[in-house]
Amino acid sequence: MVDIVCLDMEGVLTPEIWIEFAELTGIPALRATTRDVPDYDKLMRQRLRLLDEHRLGLTDVRKVVDAMRPLDGAEAFLAKLRERYQVVVLSDTFYEFAGPLMRRLGWPMLFCHHLETDAAGRVCGYRIRIKDHKRQAVRSFKALNFRVAAAGDSYNDTGMLQEADAGFFYRAPANVVAEFPNIPAHETYEALLAAIAGAAAK
Repeated sequence: MVDIVCLDMEGVLTPEIWIEFAELTGIPALRATTRDVPDYDKLMRQRLRLLDEHRLGLTDVRKVVDAMRPLDGAEAFLAKLRERYQVVVLSDTFYEFAGPLMRRLGWPMLFCHHLETDAAGRVCGYRIRIKDHKRQAVRSFKALNFRVAAAGDSYNDTGMLQEADAGFFYRAPANVVAEFPNIPAHETYEALLAAIAGAAAK
């Protein structure tokens, strides 16, 4: 059986925030995500440097997120999951701008990180909740005797997918799937729901 389903946010339930931000600002380098860069600290340091160079702050990122909507079908998918399981969103996003998307998804439980800003709204740093927090969260749920299924799409999800009792890629890029052939990959919410139900039946 499965008690808890852990989901990545960006790429599974919502578009990638930094890609949307890159499109709006015309800064191609901001399109890089954890699908491309396995080292999260390196990725975030690159993002902070680009924000500084282009004099962009937290308010600018929030404007983009305010206009974003969940992926097509995400709300119905999440509602179906919550009928049968506890659902936790494990994300490397930040509380300081994730609110609008969480509201549109019905406020699922979200574990993520914090941005550090100065008085002018400049993003000057970030604080992760704990190293490898997605894997650690799944490990902790299992220590409480919950059975866990998980789904994600990026390098930073592979720890939780491997730690879960059942882990699945959802619309992951070919390069990530190829590196982890032991993790089943799905392309639709219907297929992912069926895979989770199949794990729950075991």
